[in-house]
Amino acid sequence: MRKIEIYEVGPRDGFQNVGEYIPLETKIEIIDGLVDAGMKHVQITSFVSPKAIPQMKDARALAVACVEKYPEADFLALVPNLRGAQGAWESGIKKVSYVVSLSESHNQANIKKTHDESLLELQKIVTAYPQLDICLDLATTFGCPFEGMKSEDDVLPFLKPYVESGIKTVDLCDTIGIANPAQVRRIIQAVKGEYPSLELMIHIHDTRNMGMVNSLAAIEQGVNNVQSTLGGLGGCPYAPGASGNLATEDLAFMLMEMGYELNINIKKMVTLSKYQAEKIPDGQFSGHLYKIK
Repeated sequence: MRKIEIYEVGPRDGFQNVGEYIPLETKIEIIDGLVDAGMKHVQITSFVSPKAIPQMKDARALAVACVEKYPEADFLALVPNLRGAQGAWESGIKKVSYVVSLSESHNQANIKKTHDESLLELQKIVTAYPQLDICLDLATTFGCPFEGMKSEDDVLPFLKPYVESGIKTVDLCDTIGIANPAQVRRIIQAVKGEYPSLELMIHIHDTRNMGMVNSLAAIEQGVNNVQSTLGGLGGCPYAPGASGNLATEDLAFMLMEMGYELNINIKKMVTLSKYQAEKIPDGQFSGHLYKIK
């Protein structure tokens, strides 16, 4: 069985939905635990306006602390614009996720931009920071809370100008957990067929208890990079009904039981997940393993 890379995005996608501010020290403790458990790829924060997402007000301090502590780690940050990319770069982050929604309605709600404005902003980032490794996070790939279900007929033409602008990695995001395995297979097949040079990643929310099967469907279509969050913490502040993510420890356990290669310590992840749940009592968790006594 081939190797699967799990990208832990809890410190960004999980923490952003927690109302009460999580102290910087607690965030660093959890990231320490993730690294200790073998997580190589961690999305640690997002460089967004604190007015929009107050939880991310410490993005620069957190990024600087983590990069200095773990210079060899693959730390990522999410950015919605050029200013965010500048903040990430100046903090030592060399890899970012640039978020844009396939749904224009969600794009307006999430980052206050039209599709044309988002494309132009991406092109500004590419020009200003040519050495920055940029992954396109395509939110609402499979469906939108405002516009309904999406298909490959929506995805393929949308990606074209981004590929032409230099994007080499695309993260297909089920922002509200509305996808099904057949749809996941169909869209991935279509994207791979149209853009064979693209590296694909998948990010599935577990709102309807479909996170595991949809992620597995993507893996069985050849996707090697999967995003998830510790304990299944998270959701999207601008997507009504997005109640949680796929839990990293649950996903890793299943894949290792199936024979896929992962270098993750499941016991450490479960222990860390329990600790996180204690530290963040108002968090929304969709995980299962951490609940086992």
